[in-house]
Amino acid sequence: MKTTIIIPSRYGSSRFPGKPLILIKGKPLIQHTLERVKKCEEVDFVAVVTDDKRIYNVIKKLGFNVFMTPETCKSGTDRIAFAASKFLKNYDIFINVQGDEPLIDTKLIDDVVVLLKKNKSLEYVTAAFPIVKKKVIEDPNNVKVVFDKYGYALYFSRFAIPYNRDNVNIKYYKHIGLYGYKRKFLLDFSKRGVSFLEEAESLEQLRALENGKRIRVVVARYDSIGVDTPDDILKIEKYL
Repeated sequence: MKTTIIIPSRYGSSRFPGKPLILIKGKPLIQHTLERVKKCEEVDFVAVVTDDKRIYNVIKKLGFNVFMTPETCKSGTDRIAFAASKFLKNYDIFINVQGDEPLIDTKLIDDVVVLLKKNKSLEYVTAAFPIVKKKVIEDPNNVKVVFDKYGYALYFSRFAIPYNRDNVNIKYYKHIGLYGYKRKFLLDFSKRGVSFLEEAESLEQLRALENGKRIRVVVARYDSIGVDTPDDILKIEKYL
């Protein structure tokens, strides 16, 4: 099964405009993520999808693969679906890596690919990491996920879920910006309109849950530090 990593990238982030092209140690953020995921062993092709000519031109100049998508695409997954139907018709598995994840664990990506290859019934896989710090749990920039005892997602939220009414010992999980899809699921997902929950939380994965689809959650061994705000740049530079 041929596998591709696609990185959706847009310029007009409401929280951090121009984020993909912000320089970190002399390189655009998107370049750090590209160079990272190119190290994956289970992947045949890596590219960026964007609706912004500034990002397109930078990626082209750097020598990486990039595709233009319409501005009407509602989410990163919709952009990937557009590229899948127009440019990447021979690929079976699509991995969506957020462009602001320059430290993402490449072994985790390979694990997601292997899981999708080995399990015919799986359509959609993502990842999460245990969190304990109250500040991280309560931060709406850190999406939380709860899943059942079989490892399938019940819900994703920017709020701390589950609500700990009686102050019992609860393990919280932070969602990691990594998705894996089978081709048929991806194309079907993009044909469905933006769902109520997706719009309310601004989380595209809720479209799948609201349409009765199952999402397998892999628990990661390492946290992934993304760039959500300008303050995160210093953290990334420190780790790099």
